[in-house]
Amino acid sequence: MFLGETSHSIQREMKIGTWNIRSLYRVVSLKVAARELASYKLDVVGVHEVRWDKGGTVRAGDYDFFCGKRNENHQLGTSFFVHRRIVSTVKRAEFVSDRLSYIVLRGHWHNVNVVNVRAPNEEKVMS
Repeated sequence: MFLGETSHSIQREMKIGTWNIRSLYRVVSLKVAARELASYKLDVVGVHEVRWDKGGTVRAGDYDFFCGKRNENHQLGTSFFVHRRIVSTVKRAEFVSDRLSYIVLRGHWHNVNVVNVRAPNEEKVMS
């Protein structure tokens, strides 16, 4: 995939990842997670089980953290980390439920949709 930030920008490959992070309940955890992501040089990362109780966008290191609906019980939740160099291409981030979200990035030829889905595993279903 290629992502064009402006009409005269250089095209480059976009690196996308996913991480079942288990908890970002504290702001310190958010900064630690952003530092870890920077070591992998990822552009967009969908994260699961964030347990974050605030919505909106938060800056964390080299990333902007997009988080959806408040979850006062600190359970589940999906979110995205987007690297600062491409954050200007984010057209919208939608948080459909605590298990499903997507982000739309403006691409050079087409928009890029990244879907983030958290499905229960066997352990969760059986208990």
